[in-house]
Amino acid sequence: MPLRTAAQYLESLRDDRLVYYRGERVADVTAHPELGKGARHCAIDYAIADDPRHRDLVRYTEEGRELNRFYKLPRTTEDLLRRREMIAETTRAGRALIVLIREIGSDFLAAGHIVTRAMQERLKAPYHDRLRAYHRYVAENDLAMGVAQTDVKGDRSRGPSEQEHPDYYVRVVDRQTDGIVVRGAKAHTTNAIFANELIVLPPRAMGEADREYALSFAVPVNARGLKFIASPFSGGGDSPIDHPVSSRHKVADTLTIFDDVFVPWDRVFLCGEASYAGAFALGFVEYHRFTAISYKLPLLDLMIGCALLAADANGIAGAGHVRDKLSRLIAYRETVRALTVAAAHECTLRAGLAVPSTTVTNIAKQYFAENYHAMVQKVQDIAGGLIVTGPSEEDLKNPETKAYVEHYLGGKAGFGSVNRLKLLNLIRDYFASSFGGYHELLAIHAEGSLEAQKITILRGFDTSDAVAFAAECAGVDLPPAR
Repeated sequence: MPLRTAAQYLESLRDDRLVYYRGERVADVTAHPELGKGARHCAIDYAIADDPRHRDLVRYTEEGRELNRFYKLPRTTEDLLRRREMIAETTRAGRALIVLIREIGSDFLAAGHIVTRAMQERLKAPYHDRLRAYHRYVAENDLAMGVAQTDVKGDRSRGPSEQEHPDYYVRVVDRQTDGIVVRGAKAHTTNAIFANELIVLPPRAMGEADREYALSFAVPVNARGLKFIASPFSGGGDSPIDHPVSSRHKVADTLTIFDDVFVPWDRVFLCGEASYAGAFALGFVEYHRFTAISYKLPLLDLMIGCALLAADANGIAGAGHVRDKLSRLIAYRETVRALTVAAAHECTLRAGLAVPSTTVTNIAKQYFAENYHAMVQKVQDIAGGLIVTGPSEEDLKNPETKAYVEHYLGGKAGFGSVNRLKLLNLIRDYFASSFGGYHELLAIHAEGSLEAQKITILRGFDTSDAVAFAAECAGVDLPPAR
């Protein structure tokens, strides 16, 4: 099949999927006044693939078929760098908001390829054959994919099988000749209501007592028993002047309910092999955090651009403290970029695939997250208080107030009041609003918490050379390694 157009993608979402928003059933996510923004935002991924300017970046040919490059398994550093560029370009087309309708699903396809191959070789189970067939299916039909990994967890001091409620983690409740039946819920499922397929994988390592929770599978988003309760907290206003990004672009996170969902065996990639649950979870985040640091760069470019324009509009571009803030913003951006490139260049090969450096990727993600709020503060400081105290679009339209707004809110000569207000509104939308608050929380928790990155960095770094060097300098004899 040829690659789908944006219109064909949007039409595919009208399939009676079961979505709730603010307590009401949503008949059509593409026509809903709020969720429709998210559907059209996700359609950017299809529109950009149809744009002649991006065809070489977004498309590739395999066995005579033209496919979207997101489905290409990365086998070299160059593949990882092209993927990074494609993620950044798609995010830039979304006005610095990631589209996340194929990125996360293809992260799973790569990680799943490695883990299921190892399972099939050791256990003689057909999981790898199933995943390869599923990969061909989504690639050849140009399908959008969501991923559900994080279970609701209940009491986090307890494992899946130790919970008071047995469904705090998604589990198998019935095994049948033609498939399994699963029950439970996943949280923080991003853009799944705008996908065609939902992929599920475990969130953590598990022991034998948790074997019913050691699960990975894929189902159509309109599968019977699959229900989505969409969060209302990731959007903005409706005015394209007051809310220049959030009025047009949106992601939607859901509480995803598996109410006895049937999954055919050919769509099951892990079922009860508890010792592989951790490999699925960790393998996925190795790719997903590389995706994360790749899509941050357009946002950091937006930060720098806003700060530069605000400094110019306010007539303070030459002030020492402003130049200091701008240099910090640029250094922040370039550090994340350099670490992302380094992670690709220092990749390792597993099962024939290139895996970005786990340590470098997590350092980049941690550095971005720990410094994001401080960098937002610098943009806010340069822009000034008008980002939250300025007049609205209605005041520009009201003939009784329009002239006052235009007369009194001009900035540096040549930077008119309307342009200045538009710029301040963009800064407020991204860095001083509920939409901005959503992004500040994502900086901490999306793709794994700060603590998760610290653990991974400590686990992944080989300390032996550093310890041996320190011992040599101190003249200390080290005890034999155990």
